[in-house]
Amino acid sequence: MEQSAWSRQPLKLSANRVWRTYTGGRLIEEWQGQERGQDSMLPEEWIASVVRARNAGREHLVEGLSTVELSDGRKALLQDLIQSEPAKFLGEQHAAAFGGEPGVLVKALDSAERLTIQVHPDRAAAKSIFGSPFGKTEAWYILGGREIDGEAPYILYGFKPGMTRERWEKLFWDQDIPGMMEALHKIPVEPGQVFIVEGGMPHAIGSGCFLIEIQEPTDYTIRVERTTPAGREIPEFMCHQGAGFEKMFDCFKYNTYTLEEVLTNYRLEPKVLHHSDGYTERALITYGTTAYFALSAINIRSGSYRFVEEDRFSILIAAAGSGRLAWEEGELEIRQGDQIFVPASVTSLSCSATPGEPLQLLQCLPPDARA
Repeated sequence: MEQSAWSRQPLKLSANRVWRTYTGGRLIEEWQGQERGQDSMLPEEWIASVVRARNAGREHLVEGLSTVELSDGRKALLQDLIQSEPAKFLGEQHAAAFGGEPGVLVKALDSAERLTIQVHPDRAAAKSIFGSPFGKTEAWYILGGREIDGEAPYILYGFKPGMTRERWEKLFWDQDIPGMMEALHKIPVEPGQVFIVEGGMPHAIGSGCFLIEIQEPTDYTIRVERTTPAGREIPEFMCHQGAGFEKMFDCFKYNTYTLEEVLTNYRLEPKVLHHSDGYTERALITYGTTAYFALSAINIRSGSYRFVEEDRFSILIAAAGSGRLAWEEGELEIRQGDQIFVPASVTSLSCSATPGEPLQLLQCLPPDARA
């Protein structure tokens, strides 16, 4: 098949598990159809990724890059396909603004233990400290979760009133982990909730969280705990990402919040865009919240849902159920856990659910090229 044909069809992505400093992943494996999932040091699935993971001691491994399952039986790196024809894969307007960079990264994440307390740089800090045009603002859509040691899923989020940079640095140098945890709000989470985590906001995903994360396309994670909750030592590089221990504190924003302010400003309320007997479409994250990405949920019960044709790509995740994607030149069966890259050149795309088995699709969109 000629090269340009790949940009005219949805592309199924292979599973792409990535090593991290914490354990998890059992719910990802069960979600993808494995009968007995297991937790491991591969707790994240990176989706439509052209980003290499920054894991100290594993630099010799190519971790994080997504592979496409081509219809002729071959496999190819998604980034190679995109680079071959950026405008056809990403859209002309997007390619004019970002070149061959999709500008977004999506993950499925399942935490069997609390992640270390961390922060990601905003774009200004990423540019000045790491020389990167992208920071790591992100958002979470809670898919589900599980109790771990009797505790329900939760997150740590935002400095409580009274925190200062001087106090935060002292907590780090003293490695006062209880003090760090107490400095952040602890918030129980439930399926369907959405949180935006802007660059500079301190946070930690707690144990038992199963979620979809959409973010800017970098792996800059500043960690302030030098050992994980399970007792694994964090290499210095994994704390400061090469910036150094003093400079890494420039990545934090030291604004403080009451719990009410956190929930009002950073827990987003999904908005119903369309509801009928056949399907419901909800906006989870819009360009009005951030220009860096958007996310919607489409629940199809019967009939067919037709996607709006626009000059941009999208990433589809089958969150639940099964069904069929159809476009001008073909069709593709999809089921829970599948991940699909839809090039901008795909036309007349629609989706239907398997009869008697409602389908939930998550549609992840790239940065707003107009912004």
